[in-house]
Amino acid sequence: MTPVWTFVAWLATLAFFAPVAWMVLTSFHQEADAATNPPSLLAPFTLDQYELLLGRDITPFLLNSAMASVFSTLLVLALSIPAAYALSIKPVEKWTDVMFFFLSTKFLPVIAALLPVYLIVKDAGMLDNVWTLVVLYTAMNLPIAVWMMRSFLAEVPKEILEAAEVDGAGLPTVLLRIVGPVAVPGIAATALICFIFSWNEFLFAVNLTATKASTAPVFLVGFITNEGLFLARLCAAATLVSLPVLIAGWAAQDKLVRGLSLGAVK
Repeated sequence: MTPVWTFVAWLATLAFFAPVAWMVLTSFHQEADAATNPPSLLAPFTLDQYELLLGRDITPFLLNSAMASVFSTLLVLALSIPAAYALSIKPVEKWTDVMFFFLSTKFLPVIAALLPVYLIVKDAGMLDNVWTLVVLYTAMNLPIAVWMMRSFLAEVPKEILEAAEVDGAGLPTVLLRIVGPVAVPGIAATALICFIFSWNEFLFAVNLTATKASTAPVFLVGFITNEGLFLARLCAAATLVSLPVLIAGWAAQDKLVRGLSLGAVK
Protein backbone atom coordinates (compact mmCIF):
# COMPACT_ATOMS: atom_id res chain seq x y z
CA MET A 1 0.00 0.00 0.00
CA THR A 2 1.36 3.41 -0.98
CA PRO A 3 1.87 6.12 1.69
CA VAL A 4 -1.05 8.09 0.24
CA TRP A 5 -3.49 5.22 0.64
CA THR A 6 -2.07 4.48 4.09
CA PHE A 7 -2.79 8.09 5.07
CA VAL A 8 -6.33 7.83 3.64
CA ALA A 9 -6.86 4.59 5.53
CA TRP A 10 -5.78 6.22 8.80
CA LEU A 11 -8.10 9.18 8.15
CA ALA A 12 -11.02 6.86 7.51
CA THR A 13 -10.21 4.88 10.65
CA LEU A 14 -10.07 8.04 12.77
CA ALA A 15 -13.34 9.28 11.23
CA PHE A 16 -15.09 6.06 12.28
CA PHE A 17 -13.42 6.00 15.70
CA ALA A 18 -14.06 9.67 16.59
CA PRO A 19 -17.77 9.25 17.54
CA VAL A 20 -16.90 6.27 19.75
CA ALA A 21 -14.11 8.23 21.47
CA TRP A 22 -16.49 11.18 21.99
CA MET A 23 -19.10 8.84 23.51
CA VAL A 24 -16.62 7.30 25.94
CA LEU A 25 -15.13 10.67 27.01
CA THR A 26 -18.57 12.25 27.45
CA SER A 27 -19.63 9.37 29.69
CA PHE A 28 -17.01 10.49 32.24
CA HIS A 29 -18.30 14.08 32.40
CA GLN A 30 -21.02 15.88 34.33
CA GLU A 31 -24.22 16.73 32.45
CA ALA A 32 -23.31 20.45 32.40
CA ASP A 33 -19.94 19.75 30.74
CA ALA A 34 -21.48 17.24 28.30
CA ALA A 35 -24.07 19.77 27.11
CA THR A 36 -21.58 22.48 26.10
CA ASN A 37 -21.07 23.43 22.47
CA PRO A 38 -18.38 22.76 21.37
CA PRO A 39 -17.97 19.69 23.65
CA SER A 40 -15.67 20.08 26.65
CA LEU A 41 -13.73 16.88 26.09
CA LEU A 42 -11.06 17.86 28.63
CA ALA A 43 -13.51 18.75 31.42
CA PRO A 44 -12.95 17.05 34.82
CA PHE A 45 -13.60 13.32 34.70
CA THR A 46 -16.03 11.64 37.06
CA LEU A 47 -17.67 8.26 37.56
CA ASP A 48 -20.97 9.79 38.72
CA GLN A 49 -22.84 8.79 35.55
CA TYR A 50 -21.83 5.15 35.91
CA GLU A 51 -22.85 5.16 39.60
CA LEU A 52 -26.26 6.60 38.67
CA LEU A 53 -26.54 4.11 35.83
CA LEU A 54 -25.87 1.10 38.05
CA GLY A 55 -28.37 2.54 40.52
CA ARG A 56 -31.08 2.15 37.87
CA ASP A 57 -30.41 -1.62 37.79
CA ILE A 58 -29.29 -2.20 34.22
CA THR A 59 -28.46 -5.85 34.96
CA PRO A 60 -31.85 -7.38 33.94
CA PHE A 61 -31.70 -5.60 30.59
CA LEU A 62 -28.17 -6.85 29.92
CA LEU A 63 -29.16 -10.39 30.92
CA ASN A 64 -32.17 -10.32 28.59
CA SER A 65 -29.98 -9.08 25.71
CA ALA A 66 -27.36 -11.74 26.45
CA MET A 67 -29.97 -14.51 26.65
CA ALA A 68 -31.72 -13.49 23.42
CA SER A 69 -28.41 -13.00 21.54
CA VAL A 70 -26.62 -16.15 22.73
CA PHE A 71 -29.51 -18.58 22.34
CA SER A 72 -30.56 -17.19 18.96
CA THR A 73 -26.96 -17.38 17.72
CA LEU A 74 -26.66 -21.01 18.84
CA LEU A 75 -29.93 -21.86 17.10
CA VAL A 76 -28.82 -20.08 13.93
CA LEU A 77 -25.57 -22.06 13.85
CA ALA A 78 -27.37 -25.35 14.54
CA LEU A 79 -29.69 -24.71 11.57
CA SER A 80 -27.38 -22.95 9.14
CA ILE A 81 -24.42 -25.37 9.21
CA PRO A 82 -26.39 -28.45 8.02
CA ALA A 83 -28.23 -26.27 5.48
CA ALA A 84 -24.97 -24.84 4.17
CA TYR A 85 -23.47 -28.33 4.00
CA ALA A 86 -26.37 -29.47 1.83
CA LEU A 87 -25.99 -26.42 -0.40
CA SER A 88 -22.21 -26.48 -0.86
CA ILE A 89 -20.47 -29.80 -0.25
CA LYS A 90 -23.40 -32.02 -1.27
CA PRO A 91 -25.48 -29.63 -3.41
CA VAL A 92 -29.16 -30.49 -3.66
CA GLU A 93 -31.10 -29.98 -6.90
CA LYS A 94 -31.83 -26.34 -7.76
CA TRP A 95 -29.66 -25.15 -4.89
CA THR A 96 -29.41 -21.71 -6.50
CA ASP A 97 -33.20 -21.35 -6.18
CA VAL A 98 -32.91 -22.27 -2.50
CA MET A 99 -30.22 -19.64 -2.00
CA PHE A 100 -32.37 -17.03 -3.73
CA PHE A 101 -35.28 -17.96 -1.45
CA PHE A 102 -33.13 -17.33 1.60
CA LEU A 103 -31.98 -14.02 0.13
CA SER A 104 -35.52 -12.98 -0.80
CA THR A 105 -36.60 -13.17 2.85
CA LYS A 106 -34.37 -10.14 3.48
CA PHE A 107 -36.14 -8.07 0.80
CA LEU A 108 -39.15 -7.38 3.06
CA PRO A 109 -38.69 -4.26 5.23
CA VAL A 110 -38.69 -5.28 8.87
CA ILE A 111 -41.24 -2.61 9.76
CA ALA A 112 -43.72 -4.20 7.31
CA ALA A 113 -43.69 -7.42 9.33
CA LEU A 114 -44.12 -5.73 12.70
CA LEU A 115 -47.95 -5.69 12.86
CA PRO A 116 -48.47 -9.35 11.75
CA VAL A 117 -45.73 -10.50 14.11
CA TYR A 118 -47.23 -8.48 16.98
CA LEU A 119 -50.71 -9.98 16.44
CA ILE A 120 -49.34 -13.54 16.23
CA VAL A 121 -47.24 -13.09 19.36
CA LYS A 122 -50.18 -11.51 21.21
CA ASP A 123 -52.54 -14.37 20.28
CA ALA A 124 -49.90 -16.87 21.41
CA GLY A 125 -49.60 -15.12 24.76
CA MET A 126 -45.87 -14.55 24.24
CA LEU A 127 -45.67 -10.78 24.64
CA ASP A 128 -42.94 -9.56 26.99
CA ASN A 129 -41.19 -12.93 26.77
CA VAL A 130 -37.48 -13.21 25.98
CA TRP A 131 -38.03 -16.51 24.13
CA THR A 132 -40.12 -14.61 21.58
CA LEU A 133 -37.04 -12.53 20.81
CA VAL A 134 -34.94 -15.70 20.55
CA VAL A 135 -37.27 -17.10 17.88
CA LEU A 136 -37.49 -13.80 15.98
CA TYR A 137 -33.73 -13.18 16.02
CA THR A 138 -33.13 -16.74 14.84
CA ALA A 139 -35.49 -16.23 11.91
CA MET A 140 -33.99 -12.85 11.07
CA ASN A 141 -30.35 -13.99 11.09
CA LEU A 142 -30.76 -17.45 9.56
CA PRO A 143 -30.75 -16.34 5.88
CA ILE A 144 -27.50 -14.37 6.11
CA ALA A 145 -25.92 -17.16 8.18
CA VAL A 146 -26.78 -19.73 5.51
CA TRP A 147 -25.27 -17.49 2.84
CA MET A 148 -22.10 -16.97 4.85
CA MET A 149 -21.68 -20.60 5.91
CA ARG A 150 -22.30 -21.79 2.37
CA SER A 151 -19.40 -19.58 1.19
CA PHE A 152 -17.14 -20.87 3.96
CA LEU A 153 -17.95 -24.57 3.45
CA ALA A 154 -17.48 -24.24 -0.32
CA GLU A 155 -13.80 -23.50 0.44
CA VAL A 156 -13.28 -26.94 2.03
CA PRO A 157 -11.23 -29.03 -0.45
CA LYS A 158 -13.40 -31.84 -1.80
CA GLU A 159 -10.30 -34.05 -2.11
CA ILE A 160 -10.04 -34.14 1.69
CA LEU A 161 -13.69 -35.17 2.02
CA GLU A 162 -13.32 -37.87 -0.63
CA ALA A 163 -10.19 -39.23 1.08
CA ALA A 164 -12.03 -39.37 4.40
CA GLU A 165 -14.96 -41.24 2.81
CA VAL A 166 -12.54 -43.71 1.19
CA ASP A 167 -11.09 -44.36 4.66
CA GLY A 168 -14.59 -45.21 5.88
CA ALA A 169 -15.44 -42.00 7.75
CA GLY A 170 -19.19 -41.45 8.22
CA LEU A 171 -21.01 -38.14 7.94
CA PRO A 172 -20.72 -37.26 11.67
CA THR A 173 -16.98 -37.96 11.58
CA VAL A 174 -16.55 -35.90 8.41
CA LEU A 175 -18.46 -32.97 9.91
CA LEU A 176 -16.72 -33.02 13.30
CA ARG A 177 -13.15 -33.97 12.34
CA ILE A 178 -12.77 -32.71 8.75
CA VAL A 179 -15.20 -29.89 8.00
CA GLY A 180 -15.35 -28.47 11.54
CA PRO A 181 -11.65 -27.56 12.02
CA VAL A 182 -11.40 -26.10 8.51
CA ALA A 183 -14.59 -24.02 8.91
CA VAL A 184 -13.93 -22.77 12.47
CA PRO A 185 -12.97 -19.22 11.35
CA GLY A 186 -16.11 -19.04 9.20
CA ILE A 187 -18.29 -20.33 12.04
CA ALA A 188 -16.75 -17.76 14.41
CA ALA A 189 -17.33 -14.92 11.94
CA THR A 190 -20.94 -15.98 11.37
CA ALA A 191 -21.60 -16.35 15.10
CA LEU A 192 -20.13 -12.94 15.89
CA ILE A 193 -22.15 -11.16 13.21
CA CYS A 194 -25.38 -12.87 14.30
CA PHE A 195 -24.61 -11.99 17.93
CA ILE A 196 -24.03 -8.32 17.04
CA PHE A 197 -27.24 -8.13 14.99
CA SER A 198 -29.25 -9.68 17.83
CA TRP A 199 -27.61 -7.57 20.55
CA ASN A 200 -28.33 -4.31 18.71
CA GLU A 201 -31.87 -5.15 17.51
CA PHE A 202 -34.33 -2.51 18.70
CA LEU A 203 -37.58 -2.48 16.68
CA PHE A 204 -39.06 -5.80 17.83
CA ALA A 205 -37.59 -5.48 21.31
CA VAL A 206 -39.28 -2.14 21.99
CA ASN A 207 -42.66 -3.22 20.56
CA LEU A 208 -42.91 -6.78 21.89
CA THR A 209 -41.51 -6.33 25.40
CA ALA A 210 -42.55 -4.23 28.38
CA THR A 211 -41.04 -4.84 31.80
CA LYS A 212 -39.81 -8.43 32.08
CA ALA A 213 -38.04 -9.02 28.75
CA SER A 214 -36.79 -5.56 27.73
CA THR A 215 -33.29 -5.55 26.29
CA ALA A 216 -30.35 -3.16 26.57
CA PRO A 217 -31.25 -1.00 23.51
CA VAL A 218 -34.69 -0.41 25.03
CA PHE A 219 -33.01 0.62 28.27
CA LEU A 220 -31.09 3.36 26.44
CA VAL A 221 -34.31 5.00 25.25
CA GLY A 222 -35.24 5.69 28.88
CA PHE A 223 -32.68 8.51 28.98
CA ILE A 224 -34.53 10.51 26.30
CA THR A 225 -37.43 12.16 28.13
CA ASN A 226 -39.65 15.22 27.87
CA GLU A 227 -37.55 16.79 30.63
CA GLY A 228 -34.46 16.81 28.42
CA LEU A 229 -31.65 14.68 27.11
CA PHE A 230 -29.32 13.25 29.76
CA LEU A 231 -26.37 13.17 27.39
CA ALA A 232 -23.59 12.11 29.77
CA ARG A 233 -25.73 9.37 31.32
CA LEU A 234 -26.86 8.21 27.88
CA CYS A 235 -23.22 7.99 26.76
CA ALA A 236 -22.35 6.04 29.91
CA ALA A 237 -25.18 3.60 29.22
CA ALA A 238 -24.20 3.28 25.55
CA THR A 239 -20.59 2.61 26.52
CA LEU A 240 -21.62 -0.07 29.01
CA VAL A 241 -24.00 -1.69 26.51
CA SER A 242 -21.33 -1.68 23.79
CA LEU A 243 -18.73 -3.45 25.94
CA PRO A 244 -19.94 -7.06 25.38
CA VAL A 245 -19.90 -6.62 21.60
CA LEU A 246 -16.46 -4.98 21.68
CA ILE A 247 -15.06 -7.71 23.92
CA ALA A 248 -16.51 -10.45 21.70
CA GLY A 249 -15.10 -8.77 18.58
CA TRP A 250 -11.68 -8.30 20.17
CA ALA A 251 -11.56 -11.91 21.39
CA ALA A 252 -12.49 -13.30 17.97
CA GLN A 253 -10.73 -10.75 15.77
CA ASP A 254 -8.20 -13.20 14.28
CA LYS A 255 -10.87 -15.78 13.44
CA LEU A 256 -13.18 -13.00 12.20
CA VAL A 257 -10.59 -11.73 9.71
CA ARG A 258 -9.68 -15.23 8.58
CA GLY A 259 -13.35 -16.18 8.31
CA LEU A 260 -14.37 -13.17 6.27
CA SER A 261 -11.41 -13.65 3.94
CA LEU A 262 -12.41 -17.27 3.31
CA GLY A 263 -15.18 -16.31 0.96
CA ALA A 264 -18.03 -14.35 2.50
CA VAL A 265 -16.90 -11.05 1.02
CA LYS A 266 -15.11 -12.36 -2.05
